[in-house]
Order: sequence, then structure tokens, then C-alpha cells
Amino acid sequence: MKSESRTYCIAGHRVRVVLQAPWTFKSLTQEQEEIVAILREGGDLGVLPVPADRLDQLAPNAQLMGKQRMTRDLWESWSDAERDAFRHALDFVQFAPFETEDTGEALFTLEVKGPVPEEFRAGAAALGGERVVSVDATPPFLYGYRNGDRIAYEFFPEENVSAGVFVMGTDAKAGVYYPREGIGSRTTMMQLNTSLMILFTFATAPFHTILLHSSVIRYEGKGQLFFGVSGTGKSTHSRLWLENVPGCDLMNDDNPVIRFVDGEARVFGTPWSGKTLCYRNISAPIRALVRLEQAPENRIERLAGLHAYASVVAAVSTIRWSREIMDFLVPTIEKAAMEIPCYKLSCRPDREAVEVCFRGLMNKNL
Repeated sequence: MKSESRTYCIAGHRVRVVLQAPWTFKSLTQEQEEIVAILREGGDLGVLPVPADRLDQLAPNAQLMGKQRMTRDLWESWSDAERDAFRHALDFVQFAPFETEDTGEALFTLEVKGPVPEEFRAGAAALGGERVVSVDATPPFLYGYRNGDRIAYEFFPEENVSAGVFVMGTDAKAGVYYPREGIGSRTTMMQLNTSLMILFTFATAPFHTILLHSSVIRYEGKGQLFFGVSGTGKSTHSRLWLENVPGCDLMNDDNPVIRFVDGEARVFGTPWSGKTLCYRNISAPIRALVRLEQAPENRIERLAGLHAYASVVAAVSTIRWSREIMDFLVPTIEKAAMEIPCYKLSCRPDREAVEVCFRGLMNKNL
């Protein structure tokens, strides 16, 4: 069966994606090729963080990335073959800035193929064993099962609507995503994106690497990572920095990578940036980790010891049910909490919060 593959280098880790027909990589437009060339070199498109109360920025972000909306007139002008090709073309534009030569050894390989094998026609639960993941507060839902050296995840964009099954080995060397028949390319890409994050988390854990659910601002060549519980205002605080601190820029707005390289803690841009389309192939030394808490007054304090560790570990995007993964990650998290300055910023969503934070991190006034 015909297939095509691409390799991406994310935070120094090579990962490979293989698509079996009829699935294909969606071709980039000339405009997107130019945009990707800028991002590949670490350039800044001026994308702004998109807080929950600023969803009006989604469309401008999409335009900056060269994304085009499908229209009824365009769809009706296509042949059946063109429509079928569109349904199976996966949009990897967010990964394109990280693309590298498709040769040499990769840390892991993820394949997309179908149909769903008979073994999983009834869903991931058919693997048997222990249910280890249940994410079902609001759609999309995710359930995971482990049996021996295999783990199977099933994705539900809507209740009782399965988008497909992702199966991987516990050694994190390979995984296969099987989209359900009739599921379109956009939904498939969303679930494939999640599958890649899961596999990346497993595979990179032994290499002093963690994904941190945070927003990252770079200033004077160093990264400040802002994190906290959902709804705290990470994107809002980063946006306030961009609006009030001359010379700073956004590195990532959802899941950057922290990795220790030759003993130095560095933050890396990734293809995973949440609602904000910021996919910069860039890295920087880390100046500080800052946990945000909403409060009536703006105040910053330095954290140390267990307080620093507890703040950081709560923000790590990881597989907490896996003892093997946590055995690798805990020393890395401890190292980050001990060696990177950690702070708690109690704050309002205003300029003064930035001034207080800036003064605390830089030991000077803005």
C-alpha cells in the first residue's frame, strides 16, 4: 500500500510520521511555504496569545498562518475525486517548521492507517486490561486502556461518536492511529495531534525532557514560563507582557518543552500551542518559572524546596498513571524546581501585574 512519511525535530528529538493511503500530507500553499520558512528560522509572525475572552483573535491568527476557509462555492466546483482527496489530506502546517530530513533513526514512529482492525472495532476497551485514563468532563473525551506491553486510546469528539483508536507499545518506539471510517481530516488531525503528544511524552521522558502546560515570553534572550490551573490567565498575562514590555516576544502559548541540554535548562517552541497558532522552531535559556494565581492585589514571591516542586509538577503535561514514566520525569522535575528560579505571582489581569512580575524577575523597574 502506498505511503509517505515526514520527520520532525522537536526540542532535539527526531520523530517520524507515516501516512498510509488514502491519507496524505496536505500540500502547503506558496504563502504558507514562506511563513513556514520564517518560523523554521525562529522568526516572529506577531501572533498574539488567545485567552478565552479573546476568541475574536482566532481568525486573525489563522490568517497569519495562511489558513484558508472552505467555501460552499469552492466545494461544489470540485469533482468527487477532489473532494475525496480533501477529506483525506491532513494539515501538518503546525509541524512544518520542525521538519527535517526524512533519513536516519527517529525516536519513535507514528503511523496513520485504516481501516480499524477487527480487534478494535468495538473500541479501545477491547484491548482489555486496566482503564488508565478517563478524560470526560467535557468533549472531546479520551479513554485509555493498558494490557501488558500495549496501550490503546479512543477519542470521542462528541459523546458516543468515536473518532478512532490509537495503539502504542509501552516502550514508546511506535504507535498506530486508526481513524474511524467517515471521520474527516480536521477531526482526524486533532486526534492525531493528541496521539503525537502522548507518544512524545512517553518517548522523551528518559531524556531530561518535560512538556509544561504554560505560556512562554522571551525577553533579552531568556524565557519566562507562566503557568497555573486552567482559567488562571496564562495567555492573558503573556498578552499583557507583549503589550507593555518592549522587546519581548511569544515563544509558545500552551505546551513548550523544557529540556536540560549539557546541564542547562532550556525552553523550546513546539507544534503544540493550543488556540494560539505560534509554532516557532526556537529555544532559549530559562530565566524563571512563574505560577499564576488570581488575586485582588498584585504580589510576587520566590518559591523554594517542596513549594517550588509542587508548583512545577502540577503543570507538567504527563502520563501520571505510568510509574515507569514518572520514575524518569520526577528527577527532571526536581532538577527544574531546584535549579530554575520559581515564583508565585498573585495577580490581576492588568499592567501592574506585569510591572510587579518584571521587577521581581529582573530586579529592576519596567
